[in-house]
Amino acid sequence: MDFKKYNNLIDLFYEQCEKQDKNKIFLSTLKDPKKNFSWGNVKSFVLQLGNEISKIINHGDRCLLVSENRPEWMISDLSIMLAGGITVPAYTTYVSRDYEYIINDCSPSIIIVSNDEQFNKIKNVYERISSIKKIISFEKLSGIDEDAYINLATLFKNKNEKIKLEINAQRSDPACIIYTSGTQGNPKGVILSHGGILSNCEGGYELLKPILENETRFLTWLPLSHSYEHAVQFIQIAVGAKVFYAEGIDKLIKNMGECSPHIMTAVPRFYQNLHQKINASFNKTKGLKKFLINQTINLGSKKLKKIDMSFSEKITNFIVDNLVRRKIKKQFGGNLKTFVSGGGALDAEIGYFLNAIGLPTLQGYGLTETSPVVSCNPINDIRIDTVGIPFKCNEVKIADDGEILVKGENVMLGYWNNEQETKKVLVNGWLHTGDIGNFEKNYLKITDRKKDILITPGGDNISPLKIENMLTNSNLIDQAIVYGDYKPYLVALLVLNKEINDENNKIEKEIENINKNLTKVEKIKKYFTIKENFTIENGMMTPTLKLKRFKIINSYKNEFEKLYK
Repeated sequence: MDFKKYNNLIDLFYEQCEKQDKNKIFLSTLKDPKKNFSWGNVKSFVLQLGNEISKIINHGDRCLLVSENRPEWMISDLSIMLAGGITVPAYTTYVSRDYEYIINDCSPSIIIVSNDEQFNKIKNVYERISSIKKIISFEKLSGIDEDAYINLATLFKNKNEKIKLEINAQRSDPACIIYTSGTQGNPKGVILSHGGILSNCEGGYELLKPILENETRFLTWLPLSHSYEHAVQFIQIAVGAKVFYAEGIDKLIKNMGECSPHIMTAVPRFYQNLHQKINASFNKTKGLKKFLINQTINLGSKKLKKIDMSFSEKITNFIVDNLVRRKIKKQFGGNLKTFVSGGGALDAEIGYFLNAIGLPTLQGYGLTETSPVVSCNPINDIRIDTVGIPFKCNEVKIADDGEILVKGENVMLGYWNNEQETKKVLVNGWLHTGDIGNFEKNYLKITDRKKDILITPGGDNISPLKIENMLTNSNLIDQAIVYGDYKPYLVALLVLNKEINDENNKIEKEIENINKNLTKVEKIKKYFTIKENFTIENGMMTPTLKLKRFKIINSYKNEFEKLYK
């Protein structure tokens, strides 16, 4: 498949619509199994919505999209691009202040919401922003005049088969702006181009080609506002997939049984939970079952590590393949070809475990700024302690200080309205990732990270400085350090105002109030306090009065870690 021939993502979509049977189901939601969208439906709806949007916006206008995962999300994304706009996806988990910042920053002409719940989150904000010309909703809205918004359900009932829209976008034109946490607290809008996402699709297609079926089934649950899943939807288009939108993370195993996916992308949090559940089940076994499970894990790990097996071990591995691994695979729909892990570091023990028991799991690496994938393990040569081989679409090198640098069409165009931050990370065409690593026989390995961004097991990027600023804005707290990289929740070290005499009740109430203005993954769950302030004199502060984060964390590592026990 030649991805270089496409000028933009709509070209890719149009070509696939021509190749596919228009009556074949393309998008399906497991919340409502009767609600299916064929390839013909999707193209018709994209044309209709794209036509409406084109009447409202000018070329290059931003369109904010706030919705949970559902077929209308992809339809809206494609429609915005078709109309010459730029999609700005936003998480449904944001609080009002996050939406307000993004809306003020990108000045959208249109806001698309799924329903009343999402509309109510931005209602007070949008009424004050003059750039917003129209609200579009997937469902009927209350508390707003019917003439003030477009209801997709009504629009799609009135089909217009004569609409023909062509997109003039080139590969270097912006396709979307995806906001990600910045080190200074406010999120940064990463501008990704049509060509950047197309080049990522090319790498993804080559990666998955050995396991593609005539109709490859994908199960989608990671928010489409996440750059990882946003790019995956275009790979789904490219391979002519059948896409199922999951009900939620709590029903993923059930949903896998219902749709029998071949491929599912997820973040480390999912694999951590999966490992715990399967391990808990294994620990209950006894006798022969226990022996077979231990052999499954031991021999599977041996195979991954390319350690030679004896003849008897090969026989045993063949037996557990049929008695154990096949049974495990059945619990996940029976057709799983691979999991793909991204959005954060996958623990090596979990990687070995899942692959050993017959659930192939490919770890990759990327950033929102790289559209997003840089590298991934290939299905035929998985090396657990690495993030795989770089995609051909980008060039990767290691700087003198060990930092990973990336260059290629997949690298972002820059940060929206933020030339200063853009210049910091984009130098002579090379993106400075902030990650430290090295190559082992063409496989990239991540060893450390330079930037002050925390990543949750769910793949969320969190700015510790944003939360620390909120904490130190309190008259009870002088200084704060937030901790929790790849941890299940965030904790904090607090230096209290000397005058409050460590009144614990006051501090607890203050943390509760601060948490009300934070998203679920940003909330501080536990904390500990110290009496001595960080100063230049005690070596914990720079001459410019910045806290030496890594030095402080190393000094109080044991105290931080105790908060997770």
